[in-house]
Amino acid sequence: MMITLRQLLDHAAEHDYGVPAFNINNMEQGLAIMRAAERCNAPVILQASRGARNYAGDIMLQHMIKALAKMYPTIPLCMHQDHGNSEQTCKSALDYDFTSVMMDGSLAADGKTPADYAYNVRITKTVAEMAHKRGASIEGELGVLGSLETGMGDQEDGHGAEGVLSQDQLLTDPDEAVSFVKETKVDALAIAMGTSHGAYKFSRKPDGDILAMHVIEAIHRKLPNTHLVMHGSSSVPQELQDIFNEFGGEMPQTYGVPIEEIERGIQSGVRKVNIDTDCRLAMTGIIRKIAKHHASEFDLRKFLVPATKAMEDLCAERFMRFGCEGRADKIKPLSLEKMASRYLSGSLDPAFAV
Repeated sequence: MMITLRQLLDHAAEHDYGVPAFNINNMEQGLAIMRAAERCNAPVILQASRGARNYAGDIMLQHMIKALAKMYPTIPLCMHQDHGNSEQTCKSALDYDFTSVMMDGSLAADGKTPADYAYNVRITKTVAEMAHKRGASIEGELGVLGSLETGMGDQEDGHGAEGVLSQDQLLTDPDEAVSFVKETKVDALAIAMGTSHGAYKFSRKPDGDILAMHVIEAIHRKLPNTHLVMHGSSSVPQELQDIFNEFGGEMPQTYGVPIEEIERGIQSGVRKVNIDTDCRLAMTGIIRKIAKHHASEFDLRKFLVPATKAMEDLCAERFMRFGCEGRADKIKPLSLEKMASRYLSGSLDPAFAV
């Protein structure tokens, strides 16, 4: 059953848990996530980047999501646009039945150049008004994803800041976050605190110098009822790196966001946690292993069935660690029409600073 992001995150906030948001590109990834959700009785956020939409095609994604919702009718399923770069990107996602969009106004429409605060507010507010009229949810972003260790932005799927960033850009200002949420009326706020896309987030196990969890805590104190989002939060588990490299991969030693730090974030208002790299590693490691041990195999299913199971197991672990287990059947989705009515009446405005 389809649901908006706002409804999922409201329930997560009420019951003190977080929801992993898994990026998808194809059927196998969708099945892996939904099978894990059924195992755990957990709600689901599936999200597609612009790169994923180009890869799979909007019509294919639209019908795939409807099929997954029909196959798993007891699982609340939010379909989310990840890192929308413009009003048109977000509008087209809504036209293809996405129930939530992210307008990433931290960057200009090219998806590479850091934007100023005024632009971010203006474009995010415009998209929020458009989404809310349809009953859909919106996530905004304040601050730019990038490495506190190197000072560099990050790039994935053609999206991410280029070049060196300042500390002011790499860390979301808590006071500015209060103003941003109030002006834009976003349903969820993605913040910058040292995480980045891809596998190569940190050169060592992150500490407070390069993973600024205190920023989350400071923002949560000022915006206790605003749903916070951690982007670039794959943990890049050592065992997945080892499998990948054992069977022919060449991944240098790297470190992701430790799950215990994500759990710390959930205690301070993080309700949505974006995960992509972990899923890619889980699948490609198994594909490499099968190719190594069965060099004559050419039946694609012999690769994809076990790879899908590996991703399913990873997703199930994330559902359980983030507190999602047993939540799905407690959530009763509202229609987009009812959500639109609530937005227009003002009853769903975010709560601001106390």
